Amino acid sequence: MAPSHRLPPARQIAYGDHPDQVGNLHLPAGEPQGAAARWPAVVLIHGGFWRYGWDRTLMTPLARDLASRGIAAWNIEYRRVGQAGGGWPGTLTDVAAAADAVFGLEAVDADRVATVGHSAGGHLALWLAARHRLAEGAPGADPRLRPCGAVSQAGVSDLVAGARAGLGSGACQALLGGEPDDVPERYAVASPAALLPLGVPQLLVHGTRDDLVPPAQSRDYAAAARAVGDPVDLVELPDADHFDVIETTDPAWTAVVDWLRARL
Repeated sequence: MAPSHRLPPARQIAYGDHPDQVGNLHLPAGEPQGAAARWPAVVLIHGGFWRYGWDRTLMTPLARDLASRGIAAWNIEYRRVGQAGGGWPGTLTDVAAAADAVFGLEAVDADRVATVGHSAGGHLALWLAARHRLAEGAPGADPRLRPCGAVSQAGVSDLVAGARAGLGSGACQALLGGEPDDVPERYAVASPAALLPLGVPQLLVHGTRDDLVPPAQSRDYAAAARAVGDPVDLVELPDADHFDVIETTDPAWTAVVDWLRARL
């Protein structure tokens, strides 16, 4: 592992015109091996129940850790609920545009890209891997990037179940602008559980002490995904809470890194 202080500084790169349509690109030290080689990469997506108040700096330690292990990290921002343009459909279209922007990133191999997200970002990481299943004209349809894997860290994988459970004091309803019975077509487009099978390997990591997003979100999704043939690994951490899974010293992150290395 390269010492983190030797990493090149992260570069902020815009993928749109709004101040939040940006990402930070963290590259490993040195050069990729081989004359035409490029770095494998991860699109990192922060959580916060899709609301304003949390931002991509939450994932910066993970980005730096990945870069120290020879994996580029594209740590993205997006418009959130509570901001002009956030929510439905802006949050989704922003994340889709940020993912597709991987093709313009220096030294990144767009054929070896996985998505990794925490909490609401876990939802978005799975959704990015599901975009090819969207009907023409839906927000995020016709993706340029097809991730080779998706990782959800304590993610909200089923928005209908999340809405009915009242997660985040109505966060799912705020994102999509209504209850599942009011705007079912939005839930059908935005919820990874409604878009199965995704057709790519998936890893779900969840702490059993998580009191913000219940572990059942990952358990039930994993069972549904396997039932339709998706390759899904589920790692439950008995002593982890909602935020332990994004600590670089936690076994949950070790599980993520090992899984990514095997696929990138």
